[in-house]
Order: sequence, then structure tokens, then C-alpha cells
Amino acid sequence: MQGKSLVKFFLVLLSLVCLLQFIYFIPTNRVENDANEHALKVGGSDINSAAYKIARAKYLDSMSSETVFSIPLIKKYTYSELKQQQLALGLDLKGGMSTVLQVDLEEFLKGLAGRNAANVEFTKAIEAAKKAQATSQSDFITLFVDQYRQIAGDNKLNKIFGRSEALGNVNNSSTDAAIITLLRSKANETVNMTFDRLKQRIDKLGVTQPNVSLDAGRDLILVEMPGIDNPERARQFLQNSAKLEFWETYRFNDPGIQGALQQADAMSGASSIDTTGAATVSDSIATPVYDSLGNVIDTIMAPATASATPNAATPTSGGRLMKAMTVNTGTFAQTVLARADRGKKAMISEILDRPAVKALFPANSKFMWSYKPGANADGVLSNQYELYLIKKQANSDIAPLDGDVVTSASQTLDPVSGQVQVNVRMNADGAKRWADMTTRAAQGGNREIAIALDDEVVSAPGVNEPITGGSSAISGNYTVEEAVDFASILEVGKLPARTKIIQESNVGPSLGKENISKSLTSMLVGFAAVIALMVLFYMGAGVFAVLSLFINVFLIIGTLSSLGTVLTVPGIAGIVLVIGMAVDANVIIFERIKEELDLGKTIKQAITDGYKASYSALIDANVTMILTAIILAYVGLGPVKGFAVVLIIGVLASLFTAIFITRLMIEWWLNRGGDISFSNNVSRTWLKNVNIDWIGIRKYSYIISGALTIIGLISIFTKGFDLGVEYQGGYSYNIKFADNNVTADKLRDGLTGVFEMAPVVKQVDDANTFNVITSYKINDNSPEAPKMVLEKLLEGINKLSGTSLTAEQLTNPESLDKTHIISSAQVGPIIADDLKRTSFYAFILAIAVIFLYILIRFNKWQYSLGAIVALLHDALMVIGIFSLLKGLVPFTLEVDQAFIAAILTIIGYSLNDTVIIFDRMREYLGINTSKSNKELVNDAISSTLSRTTMTSFATFLIIFILFLFGGDSIKGFAFALTVGIVVGTYSSILIAAPVVYDFASDLKIGKGKKSAEK
Repeated sequence: MQGKSLVKFFLVLLSLVCLLQFIYFIPTNRVENDANEHALKVGGSDINSAAYKIARAKYLDSMSSETVFSIPLIKKYTYSELKQQQLALGLDLKGGMSTVLQVDLEEFLKGLAGRNAANVEFTKAIEAAKKAQATSQSDFITLFVDQYRQIAGDNKLNKIFGRSEALGNVNNSSTDAAIITLLRSKANETVNMTFDRLKQRIDKLGVTQPNVSLDAGRDLILVEMPGIDNPERARQFLQNSAKLEFWETYRFNDPGIQGALQQADAMSGASSIDTTGAATVSDSIATPVYDSLGNVIDTIMAPATASATPNAATPTSGGRLMKAMTVNTGTFAQTVLARADRGKKAMISEILDRPAVKALFPANSKFMWSYKPGANADGVLSNQYELYLIKKQANSDIAPLDGDVVTSASQTLDPVSGQVQVNVRMNADGAKRWADMTTRAAQGGNREIAIALDDEVVSAPGVNEPITGGSSAISGNYTVEEAVDFASILEVGKLPARTKIIQESNVGPSLGKENISKSLTSMLVGFAAVIALMVLFYMGAGVFAVLSLFINVFLIIGTLSSLGTVLTVPGIAGIVLVIGMAVDANVIIFERIKEELDLGKTIKQAITDGYKASYSALIDANVTMILTAIILAYVGLGPVKGFAVVLIIGVLASLFTAIFITRLMIEWWLNRGGDISFSNNVSRTWLKNVNIDWIGIRKYSYIISGALTIIGLISIFTKGFDLGVEYQGGYSYNIKFADNNVTADKLRDGLTGVFEMAPVVKQVDDANTFNVITSYKINDNSPEAPKMVLEKLLEGINKLSGTSLTAEQLTNPESLDKTHIISSAQVGPIIADDLKRTSFYAFILAIAVIFLYILIRFNKWQYSLGAIVALLHDALMVIGIFSLLKGLVPFTLEVDQAFIAAILTIIGYSLNDTVIIFDRMREYLGINTSKSNKELVNDAISSTLSRTTMTSFATFLIIFILFLFGGDSIKGFAFALTVGIVVGTYSSILIAAPVVYDFASDLKIGKGKKSAEK
């Protein structure tokens, strides 16, 4: 072997780099242990409490920029830098939340249009673009421009944007092309800024090793947050624009307000109004804090008691409006007009937004709801949201004061009441405007100022004195987590554009631990089986192959760590598959060495010639696998992309260890005078001297394969597939029931009524665990939609099982003794359509790339045709089996991203065996012209039969073990690979080579006629 010193150098270098990745875990674990101890002291002994989690996150945040490890004279590492370089566990192993966010550019375009945003054609184009976006893969700017041109006809874009100062260098004579270019540029800038701000927010959320990536072509942001156990909190954190505004307000007893409400109610139905006397209301008062010189330096907002105005109007009966809400009669804070249940907010807002109803109220006003239910007089939260009437400035929707003036925000506790609050400091301009607002409020009779976040009122304190210090504390019945989140969002600043979740996946920590346990078990059992197989079949050489496998796994994990890869269940499956493929490489080499030994060569010469003769087959087989893995990495999302990365790294590592490391060890052993054997009495004659007319029996294989393919296609078009939520869209829940009597049919019947349509219900492999998929509310993009779906699910489960579970209990990962959701997912139609499209393109691209590669390597299109026919045969066989067995096996056979990954992997792996046969065919046809094509093709298949079956069996063994022990989440994937390996081995022998023979008349490099051979 040439360049032994160079190989040794690279081996040592790679080993040091990988070893360093393992060493990195020591200092980070030390910091995290310190964080745990600190959190126990500060946050209490309950590690699931909010106080504990916040204390731990703050400690780690404080250590993020501290040096915790250094390599002398080379580099110093902070905790954050080390953590980013470590192998992170994915959501399916650790639990957590994954979302795909779409950047909403509707308000962005309206802002650029300015006053022209009210233009009818512009408004129609925006609405049409929003509808088109639900099924299109184009970005929003392209959709808007297309729709505007269809609607507006000859009207140019300069009619809308010609005077837009924000857009830049445009005027009424600007061309559409110029304006579109500017729109795209500004939109890209907005999307990138939103992405950057979102990353800053997530850093403050305290998530360990989050993964945030941008798909700029479709304005999508992928966010993976391991360890998140409060999805609702994360949703708000990701979707809140953080548009902080300060507004003056109307009171429920201001002149004309009661009468306007009465008339609004009359417009929606009959009503009658009574009057009552005075009542006590709960209010908030802002109390200034002075320094030693008498200057106001802060303000504390706390509940206060005030007297309501007598003779407040009280509805006793009324139309839709009054019946839907509880109008303030003096029992609420003065600035609250009414309260209503969450489910009635939309209907009330629709009535109040009607032009005729809006005309009843002051022209410079608008309605806002509270962001959470209001508190009763005793401070206990009710279940009703509060309605406010905001006082706008004349002819402007811009708030008198907004969050741009905020310089810092932090969570604090009111020293008097002990309430959680958020302390906000403003810049000089903000302090001046805040002083003006509070002066007007104080002089107007302790009027309230509403503090709104994303058009929802979080607090409406009364002001009894001007606040001139530029600092204020905002209270709003916060929990500690809410206050921390609110402060973090304000400090980072508002997002340039809103985001909305179009795909979401949640995995409970209990499922993550189970996945880790089962994945490790399958890996260890599979590794042990491979060790036994190699040692028993190849004796001494097998021992060196096993040692090479250990080095291979070490290099793979070290490389993945150095790249900061996120390890998932499919990633572990990729490592298991790579172990099998590493065995393949050694088997190809060892079988060739055995052939050289049979020719009477010495052991050293046989090793040299065996390795040399194996290179072509090894490279061809593994390059095709790498090509398909690259395609998979390009089109895949999340775990599937991780699987592809593992596959690429694993194949490269396997080639390196099989070709160089194993050989180095064997030659080192021989040079020391050691003896080595590549076979025993059984393996030495394994499938030797096989004499089968493979070409002669090809007609039978064609008939069998054709019949099975037709049966599979009939099943595909009649029975269909068990589509996963990724390809059909909807909400998916994996629910573990405490009741043993629940069946899939009972659950489906029980949920059909509440969801207004029959959901898809499947029993998962684990007992009492079912998967429920529903399309209920899937086209509803409002933040309330996931809650509404969960409420319906909860309603159906409680009716079915006779329980009274709450939403918190159903979603609590610690509710192991009760019925609970162990994982969930939400996939919008945009993502579902996108995945279908990209999966199809990935399959076509893989076929095309393989066709070209085989054509280049073998210089005849017939080889490419034989390979493609065999690969299509394998893919159709697996797909057909998935359709035929749908609902007939005790595990799910979902067609999802993992299934597509399996199909592409099968394509790459099946080609492995095919290329080995093709390589031997080319060798025989090039050196032997005395035999016919038929004889030479038969000889090539027979001579490689031991290699073909041994490589397939080794991989089949380890994948079958993964299928048995790998757990529910990977079972369908492993089953597809298991079937694919068997079918792929069959097609390489009985489909690929015969197709080449049938379509080529000049296979031999020399001369010969094929017609005489038939």
C-alpha cells in the first residue's frame, strides 16, 4: 500500500480531532452540574418548577461568555462555543418542540403602500395572495405581484408604491420591474432581520443547543428547541411580534359609551337596559418613586380600590352582543368595557368592527382585548377576557408611545405586593413622551394608560401623578415565566414582521428517553451480531474488521460532534446502517482476497491484489450511495436531513477504515510474523462453483417481478397508502391511555362527533397508545387554532373514558399514570404540498444522477438502463408492500419523510450489489473473448454470489435487529429498509444483469455476436 505514512498521519489527526470532541463534554458537564446546584438553591428542590428552570437558565446564560476550557497557545473556549460544537440530541431523543414558521409579509406590504393600502385592487390582491399561498410554493411577494396584475389590469404598481418613502428610489413613473426589484430586496431584508431577532429571542429563552435555520426562498424559519416542555409558552415566544404600545383609554362610564354599546346591541338583536347603583371596582394605580432630591426615578403599579360612577347601565337581556359578554357595571376596572369567554371574542369583534357599529363610538377609537383573562376583585383570575376601548390620536393609527424607546427590560417583584412585574427603562425621547402621557392622565382624573403588546392589552394602570424618570413597572397578573419572556422579548425588540406556525412537532421527554433506550439497545445488539458474524465467517481477518468497525464508529461520532450535528432517532438508524455498510466494504475486499488465494498466491500477494481489484467496485458502490444521500440532505427537513448527513459521513468513514485502516492492521500483524486466515472450512467453499444459468431463467424472474409489481400498483391505486401527517396536513397526536379498554374503533367513533369529521386513528405498537390525525381547523392560521383543536380532543377523550382531565393534565409529560399526549405535530397544507413535491423531485433526481454516473463509469447506456430498471423495481416493490400491508400488521406503515429517506437509501444500497456484478461483468467481458456473452454474464453473477449474499445478509441482519428493537418511531423505516435489502439483492442478480444482456449486442470489448447465444 502506497503512502502508509500519510494514512497514519491522517488517522492520528482525525483521532485527535475526534478525541477532542469527547473531551469537550467534561467542562460543559461541569458547568451544567454547577447550574443544577445553583438552581436547587435558588429555585427550590422541584426540578420541574418554573423557578428552578429560570434559575438554571440564568446561570447558564451568565456562563455563556465565560472561558471554561482552553488549549494552550491555540484557543480559549467559552461555554457557549463548546456547547455549539458538541453532538446535540434531537427532539425525538431529548423531547422538545420543532416548528416551521412562515414570515408574514402582509403587514410589510401594507406599510410600504401607506395610505394606498386602502386601495380596493391592492386589498383584493393581498387577500388573493394569502389564499394562493396556502397551496403554492412561491414566496408572498411573487404571489402578490401576480394577483395584482390579474386584478388591476393596466394599473401599474407605481399607483400603489409610487410615493412610498420606505421603499426608496421610486416615483409615479417607476416601472413595475424596478418596483418589484425593490419589493424583493426590502422583503429579503425584513425576513433576514426577523430571522436574526428570532434567534436572539430563542437565546434568551434558555434553550440548550437550539437549531434555527432560514429557508429564504420561501420565507420559512425552522426552529428546533430541545428540552422545551411548555409548547404554549414557546408558541407565544416565537409568534409575538412584540409591538409594544402605550395608549390612552376610554372608561366604561365616559359619556356616550354606554349608549353606544346599547345601540350596538340593538343592531344585533333586542335588548333592555336597567340601572344599578354604585359598586366597588378593582383598579391599578401608578405610584411614583422619588430619589433623595425629590425627582421621580421610578413608578410602581399596583391594584387599588376606586368607586364606580353611580347609575351605570346594566343589561338584563339583549341581542347577540349583550348575551355574548358581561358588560361592566362597576365590578371591573373603570377602563374595562366588558368581559367575554375566549370562544365568543371573534363574534363580538366581528359585530364591533362593522362600519355602522364603529360609527356609534368616538371616531378616534378602536377596540382591544386583554392578552389573558382578567382578575376578579380578590385578585383571582377569571376565565373571561377584558374588552378595552383605546383612544387613538387624530387621524392616526400610530400609538403616542411605542416599544422603540425601550432600552432595557427585566423581571422583578413588587416589594409591596410581591406581584411579578416587568421593569422597563426608556431613552430620553421616550421618557419625555411618557411624562407627557402620564401628566395628561393624572390631570384628567387618574386616567388609565393601556399597555398593549401585539394589539392585546397586558396592563391598564391608572396614573395619579406624572412619571418623568423614564422608568416604569408593568404588571399584568404574570407568572414568573411570562414576566421573564415578556422582558426578554421587549429587550430584543419587536420583530420586523409577524411569524405564524405552519408546522409543529412536540415530543415528550418520556418518549425521548424511551427512544434513546431502544435505539442504543438496537445498536449494541446489532453491533454484537455483526462482530459474531465477521469473526465466525472470516476468522482472524474478521477480528481486524471488527477493530476497524470500532474505529469507524469513533470517527463518525467525533466528526458529527465537530460539525455540531443534531443526533436523532433516524440518525442513530443511519449509524446502524453505516455499520452494516462498513461490513460490506470489508466483505467485498475479503471475498476478493479469498479468490486470489484460491489462485495459489501467497497471503501477502493475495492481499495486495485483492485490495487492488476491489477498489473499482468499492468506489462505484459507495459514490452512488453518497450521491443519493446528498440529494436526501438537500430536500429533507429536520431528522431526515440529519440521517442523510450521518449517511454521508458514515460512508466516507467506512471507506477510509476498510481500505486503509483494516489493511494497515493486517499488514502490521503479518510483518510481526503473525498468521492470518480469511476463511474457515465452511466459508472457504461458501457458494463456490455455483453453475446456474441466470440468463436462461430470466424470463421467470421477469414474470414474477412483473406480477408482483402489478399487484402492488393495483393496491396503490385502490387501497392507497397510510399517509403520515406530513403529507396530508393536519394535527397529529400520539396518546397513551390509562384505560386498557380503549380501541382504535372506539376512539375514532368518539372523536368523530367533536371534530365534525372522522379522524384517522391507528394503534401504535405500544399497548394503549394511539395515533390520531385530524384536519379540523387546519386552515385556521389564528394563534387560537391549536388550543381549539386540543380542547375538542380533550372533550372527546373525556366523553370516551368518563374522565375529567384538564388540558394541562393531558399535555403534561409527567402525567405518566394518566391518559396523556406523548407527542404531537401540526402540519399546514403549505408544508404538506411542499413535502410531496420535493419528495417526488428527489426520487427523479436520484434516478437521473445514478443513470449518468453508471453511464460514465461503464461507458454503455445499457448498464445505466439495467441499474435504473432494477432500482425502479425495488422502489415499486417496497411501495406496493407498504400499500398491501396497510392495516394488516401490528405497526404503522406511514408514508412520510422517513419512508422517502428509506426509499432513497434502498436505491443507493441496491446499487451496491448491482455495481459489484456489473464490475465483474466488465472485467470478464474485457479479458475473455472465447466465451459467449451469456456464459460470461452467468460467470460474473456466479463468481460474485458469495460477496452479494454476504454483504446483503450482514446489512439485513443489523437492520432487522433495528426493526425488532428500535421502537415505534423507527419501525416503519426499518421495515422498509429490511424489505428493500432483500428485494435489492434479488433484483441485482435477476433483473439488472439480465436487462443489460437483453439490450446490448456488443457487451464484449472484443468481437462476438449475441444472436447465436439465445
